[in-house]
Amino acid sequence: MESNRGTEGLLLAGIRTRGVPLAERLAQIIEEIEGVRVPVGILDISLYRDDLSSVAEQPVLNYTSVPVDVTGRIVVLVDDVLFTGRTARAALDAVMDLGRPARVQLAVLIDRGHRELPIRADYVGKNLPTSNKEIVAVRLHETDEDERVLILEQQDL
Repeated sequence: MESNRGTEGLLLAGIRTRGVPLAERLAQIIEEIEGVRVPVGILDISLYRDDLSSVAEQPVLNYTSVPVDVTGRIVVLVDDVLFTGRTARAALDAVMDLGRPARVQLAVLIDRGHRELPIRADYVGKNLPTSNKEIVAVRLHETDEDERVLILEQQDL
C-alpha cells in the first residue's frame, strides 16, 4: 500500500496454485488495515510455460479468473516461491493477454535465488538461500491442510 500510495487501482493476481490463497490473505490484511477490499484474481499460467512440452503431454488446465479489467491497474502477481523466474515470466504473459496494466509488481513468500531470467520480486516474505539440489515446498492450510515451508533434498520426494 505504501509503494502504491494506497489501494486505488490495485489488483492482486494469485498464480495457481499456492499464490491464490496468499493473494486472498493479502487482500484480507489490506481490508483490515485500509477498510477496502482489493480485487483478487486467479491466474492459470499452464499454457504460458516455456517448458510445456516437457512438463506433460496433456497439461492439466484450470481457469483464469480476474474480476476486473487489468488495463490501467497496478497488478501485483502473488506466488509462493521465486526460483528461476520462469513462472513469473509466464504470469507476465498471461496478464498482458488480459490487457495493458499501468504497472506489474511481484510479491513472493519465498525467494530462493538461482534466477535464469532477469526477474526480481518487489515484495519478499523471506529470502531463503538454497542449493540447486534442494526443493522448497510451501504448505498452506488452504491447499495442503498444513502450514509450513520445507527444504527438501530432491531424493526426499
